[in-house]
Amino acid sequence: MLKHFGVKTPGYLSDVREQVKDMTIRVVPTLHKEMSLKAAWEVMDNETLSTLPILDDDKRLEGLISVADIAKSYMNVYDSEIISKAKTPYKNILEVLEREMIVGNPDDCVETGKVLIGAANPEMMETYVNEGDIIIVGDRYESQLCAIEMHAKLVVVCTGASVAKTITRMAEHRGCAIIQTKYDTFVASRLINQSMPIDFFMRKEGFVTFTTEDFLDDIKVVMAEKRHRDFQILDKEGRYVGMISRRNLLNVKKKDIILVDHNEVDQAVDGLESANILEIIDHHKIGSLETMGPVYFRNQPVGCTATIIRQMYRENGIEVEPDMAGLMCSAILSDTLVYRSPTCTKLDQDTAEELAKIAGFDVQTYAKEMFAAGSDLSGKAPEEIFYQDFKKFTAGNTTFGVGQITSMDGDELLKLKDRMTPYIESTFAEHGADMLFFMLTDILEESTDLMIFGEGAEEAAKAAFHSEEEERMYLKGVVSRKKQIIPPLMNVLD
Repeated sequence: MLKHFGVKTPGYLSDVREQVKDMTIRVVPTLHKEMSLKAAWEVMDNETLSTLPILDDDKRLEGLISVADIAKSYMNVYDSEIISKAKTPYKNILEVLEREMIVGNPDDCVETGKVLIGAANPEMMETYVNEGDIIIVGDRYESQLCAIEMHAKLVVVCTGASVAKTITRMAEHRGCAIIQTKYDTFVASRLINQSMPIDFFMRKEGFVTFTTEDFLDDIKVVMAEKRHRDFQILDKEGRYVGMISRRNLLNVKKKDIILVDHNEVDQAVDGLESANILEIIDHHKIGSLETMGPVYFRNQPVGCTATIIRQMYRENGIEVEPDMAGLMCSAILSDTLVYRSPTCTKLDQDTAEELAKIAGFDVQTYAKEMFAAGSDLSGKAPEEIFYQDFKKFTAGNTTFGVGQITSMDGDELLKLKDRMTPYIESTFAEHGADMLFFMLTDILEESTDLMIFGEGAEEAAKAAFHSEEEERMYLKGVVSRKKQIIPPLMNVLD
């Protein structure tokens, strides 16, 4: 039907319990691992955040940095080579010192050497300055010259002092970078540690992540065990979305659900008790479903729920598109077995004929093609066939399931018996029912061959259908599960 009318296959949702995506996920600024500690702290301070994520260029989580991590970077005693060990880019040093680069490329980074203050006279400096070092100096020409001659990698000139052209040319010739800053040597030496990239301090493992698809029932256990303040959220592709905290669990939006063509918990999607049921649109018997509050419940004794939905289109003044008209007509023809089912009403037939005109096809011709396609089960596994149209019901203390296959080919139904019998016998316990009944319905003959499984099922079927046959029952004139199979079984089992 979907191919015939050019309609995309709908998505399938197997569970409607609350998920992470139903929570308020806090979207926070993200960092790159080359950012400086100072820049990270400024973001945290402005946003009043205690933790921030570090992402790669593909928005995947590489690590986390917290206020505690930054505090440790200040409180811990590091050696003078920490700047080079952290592979600090020049652009980070420029950022924290808030000035310009006189000589050098901001995209280069410090990879060797230590940080020193050139406060001594040149003769003394020559004893402790090595190749590749970073030297913080004032406006003394001799100290600047000495640092360059000793092959320093970077010279930081403080207090906004001017740099002589001779010094600039020599630095360019020797491959030494020069940064000029307004700060004095004490402030510059304190700030330069803030230029280190957060990659050196961030946590790269040990943090907990959830996906937007995770169920809250599952993550609550983890959140209780891990006493983290925030938990990072990823999408289905593993890309970063935001963060949540335990507080977000207090305000979760339930999924809004409309039950269509069923109103019993056993037939509904998993997790229904966690959802917010808005409406119920159905044509079956009314089951034991309970709702938290009043809902719109529409139940009419017609052969197909699509007939009710067509009425709702009309009542709301909405035109039915041809492709949707085709699908709704197909549903009526399927549910009523092309008007042969005892559940079929004149309203069903009139609605189907009207929808067929909108969709532009002849009912009888299309129905033959549809049932022929639907009854071609040669390429399907027994499990697919069993669950193609299977529903569970409860009567008294008994849960029973009824599946149905319809075909216009009686020979195919005979072959199907041999395939389905061993499958149902071997998987009986997996279907969660005390009894199983499987209907092989011949549309042209208007009859059903009923397969029976489970303790007490044969006795129940004999009493319900007044038959003495065993294991299988041939029921002439029986084609409707809803009207001809379920009510007698319910009466007997009750």
